[in-house]
This record gives sequence, C-alpha cells and structure tokens, in this order.
Amino acid sequence: MTKTPWIGTSWKMNKLRADTRAFCDTLKASPMVQGTAAKLFVIPPFPYIAEAADLLRGTRVTVGAQNMHWADGGAWTGEVSAPMVKDCGATLVEIGHSERREFFGETDDTVALKVAQAVRHGLTALVCVGDTHAEFTAKRTSEALRRQVSAALSKVERSARDTVVIAYEPVWSIGENGTPAEPEFVDEQHRLLKTLTAELMGAPLPILYGGSVNPDNCVALATRPTIDGLFIGRSAWAAEGYLGIVDSVTRALAAA
Repeated sequence: MTKTPWIGTSWKMNKLRADTRAFCDTLKASPMVQGTAAKLFVIPPFPYIAEAADLLRGTRVTVGAQNMHWADGGAWTGEVSAPMVKDCGATLVEIGHSERREFFGETDDTVALKVAQAVRHGLTALVCVGDTHAEFTAKRTSEALRRQVSAALSKVERSARDTVVIAYEPVWSIGENGTPAEPEFVDEQHRLLKTLTAELMGAPLPILYGGSVNPDNCVALATRPTIDGLFIGRSAWAAEGYLGIVDSVTRALAAA
C-alpha cells in the first residue's frame, strides 16, 4: 500500500504579506493541492496565518502556526493562545523547534504543556525533537530523542494520539549551514521513534524528517519505510520549490 506522506514547510521569520499572497496563489493554481497523494501543510509567521488560511480555503492544504502558549489567555505579553490560532484558521501548531529551545528558553516541560493544550483545543501538534551536534558526536542521539519525546507526550492521553505528529530535526542538520543527515541514519532514528511512540501512546505516531531536505535528497528520504513525511525549510520557501518536492516524492512513491 502506498503511503500518504506529510509534506510541509515553515517559513520561520520570512516573507511579507505580498509574498504570502503570491505563495498561496501559486499553490492554488496547482492540481496537487486538491489531490490526496500527500498531506500538505504550510506554516506562515503569525501576522499572515489568517490571510494564508483564507487564500487556501477550498484546497487540501493545512495551515499552521509556528508556536503558541499553554494558557487560554491572560497577562502573557507578546504570546498567542490556542484559541487565537484556531480563530485565525490554523488547525496545526508547531511546538518545540530547536530555535525556540535554544534562543527562547523552551524546555521539555513547556513543550509538554503546549502539546497538551494543542490537543485540548483540537489542534494537530507537530512536535519537533532533535539531537545537538554534541549529542550526535557523542552517540547520544537516541538518549536525546527518548527524553524529548517522552516529555512531550507525558500529558497526552492515548486516545488523543491521532492529533500528534513528531518531526525529527537534527539540530546539526537544520539551517543555512546544516549538514544533510544520511537516509540510513534517519531511518534508524525513526525506527526508534516508532517503537517509543507505540510504547507511550499504544500505536506508533507519524514521524516526519526535517533537516536540509532538498530536491536532491527528498525522494531518498521519503521512500524510507519509517519516514512518514518531510518538514522542509528553505528549499520550499518558493512555492515552485515546494511543489517540485511534492511532485517528486509523490511520483516516486506511486512508482514504488
């Protein structure tokens, strides 16, 4: 049976309103956004979530948010709540990205609170986990992933497992100077994550890979049996690049 991969991109702190419109217009013009060969998602910056959701309404593209707070509301200056995310039209929220952990004090505990809050409000929680370069070179990748995933799922009931997706993003592999991970290595980590999430949630969760995904390696990654999709950075910031990766991956899977 051909798998249906998740394929999405987060724009991080990039693009303005006109760029958002142009990206979404290009997506809408493609028949791929109406197909069922992949689960497509786009995660714009907060100011453009509502506009992207409006523009992509009627397509099969899910719109997400890059972060959210664990409280419904209150004196949290500069923060955004799950009800606000939903009100803007997003149905998915990215939680625990390594940049949030490194630069903004995100911890395993706050990630757990946010995952539980997302699930409580009916949002799909896209939980990012990954090993640092130091953990990778010390061969402690498995230890780091077990710790992060166990914490992230600690406040979620097994009955809610259909609303959580894990993205393995090696910290040493993401960003402009990231080193693409070998597909065999990724496959090994995903196998571990499948086993771990099955133990914790009663069934394995979808595990996506993100980290220097590009047109040259997307097929080799997406066709691995344990990789359920791709979370793409700069290679998908142009709509044409994003659609090109979607096309390459879905064609390869259909031919497999």
